[in-house]
Amino acid sequence: MLGAIVGDVIGSVHEAAGTKTKDFPLFVPPSTFTDDSVLTVAVADVILSGQDLVDLFHAYCHSYPGRGYGGMFIYWAHDRLRQPYNSFGLD
Repeated sequence: MLGAIVGDVIGSVHEAAGTKTKDFPLFVPPSTFTDDSVLTVAVADVILSGQDLVDLFHAYCHSYPGRGYGGMFIYWAHDRLRQPYNSFGLD
């Protein structure tokens, strides 16, 4: 889990930039965690606590807004919907 989060923070500045080299500093001032880290921690919370996945996804999304969630996910979480929203990650 820590590796996933570290990779998310390192990659946060390169995801939209299309970096094509392995020669870059790992952490720069704009590096930050994204929706990937938030939802990774939410899944770990589900595993450790036994709480409901949907409830925790909603709670974590509301606790950490503006982290790069897709449009359909934001709508789903904002309205606290329970049914799948059928996203392909293209929104």
